[in-house]
Amino acid sequence: MHLHILGICGTFMGGLAQLAAAAGHRVSGSDANIYPPMSTQLQRAGIALSEGYDPRQLEPTPDLVVVGNALSRGNPALEAVLERGLPYTSGPQWLYDHILKERWVLAVSGTHGKTSSASMLAWILEYAGLQPGFLIGGVPCNFEVSARLGDSPFFVVEADEYDTAFFDKRSKFLHYRPRTLIINNLEFDHADIFDDLKDIQKQFHHLVRTVPASGLIIAADDKSITQVLKQGCWSDVQRLNCDEASSIEPSHQGNWRASDIAADGSRFDVQLADSTMASVHWQQTGLHNVHNGLAAIAAARHVGVAPTVASEALALFTGVKRRMECLGEMDGVKIYDDFAHHPTAIAMTLNGLRAKVGNDPIIALIEPRSNTMRAGHHQGQLAQACVGADIVLWYQPENINWSLQEVALHSSVPAKVLHSLEAAVESVLTLAAPGSHVMVMSNGNFGGIHQRLLKALRQRGS
Repeated sequence: MHLHILGICGTFMGGLAQLAAAAGHRVSGSDANIYPPMSTQLQRAGIALSEGYDPRQLEPTPDLVVVGNALSRGNPALEAVLERGLPYTSGPQWLYDHILKERWVLAVSGTHGKTSSASMLAWILEYAGLQPGFLIGGVPCNFEVSARLGDSPFFVVEADEYDTAFFDKRSKFLHYRPRTLIINNLEFDHADIFDDLKDIQKQFHHLVRTVPASGLIIAADDKSITQVLKQGCWSDVQRLNCDEASSIEPSHQGNWRASDIAADGSRFDVQLADSTMASVHWQQTGLHNVHNGLAAIAAARHVGVAPTVASEALALFTGVKRRMECLGEMDGVKIYDDFAHHPTAIAMTLNGLRAKVGNDPIIALIEPRSNTMRAGHHQGQLAQACVGADIVLWYQPENINWSLQEVALHSSVPAKVLHSLEAAVESVLTLAAPGSHVMVMSNGNFGGIHQRLLKALRQRGS
């Protein structure tokens, strides 16, 4: 079958394309912007790419067009599909119909931590010899690809609550029908498609409805998640937490707790009920990663992997690209890249880095790029989210209609608003002394600023 994928360079659709090619389909695709690392992965898989959405890309006529959720009516290629009556579907529906239907799906959902938890879970299953398939919205460094078919019944999928396609406004994860479900946390996000938190909780309630009675839901000790579960739940539930003040007691059968956590999160014990099951010593830092690791251990146990084996796997887990990823060090300054685009994620990232580097200076360079950020829904929380940094540099994109000056004004740490990439690079050069750590946060490419910074620092030190 010849599939043509519209919006192929997104993390989900790009992973889907690789799965389709590995399953023996002929795959082509188009996107408005084609650039590494996704374009490199796709070309390596033998997938033909076209930039833009010229209807002529649909010749010869494909057997099926898979439409990404970034496309809307008015797109020339999409309009051609509709006018010509070509068969089309969404990415999540194709994934279920052709990959997930006959497999044991382990889905990782929640506002934050999906990519990291899914990557940890896939690696644990791989280490245990289960050869899982996976589709993850990032690139686990242990695999160097975001998707693969695998060679077992088990498939790990990052279960996103974003909508499915222009013709299907349900959350993507409603198509996956998991047997093992992680719900890491739940906050308001995606203001472009959800009105409020209750709107998101409704989608999670529908997700809970799809888990069979013999399945398992692993849910954080989170008030918003508890409200979802109280709407109705027909499966076994195990709660987990990393907080000594939590309302969830480890003595309750089936609940998980991380205890004796090192200050930087590099070590913790795993408790199930009242028993210590394993100890984790790993390269990751931050309480958020402890939580992610605990969730992955719990999910892996549901398919037969002992926590002791899972802890051995996590000791060898090397992280995820764009998740507190150190891109390099020049002139004594380390440059990091992180996908954080929500106040909670920003705070977790900075707190995790602080735990790792101690009193070393941290400079946060942040682009509020997500649809929710651009709409200004979280602006009142941004200043507090950055208290883990020593200095905050806010990049003001042209496409938002509110000013970051108010955020900088209310910041408890020195903060500055910048209006160009050149000004951002110059500010970092002025502020970053040897021993500094520069954390760049955006859910986009940020104009390639990471490499600009490394180049400028290299020139400064030469």
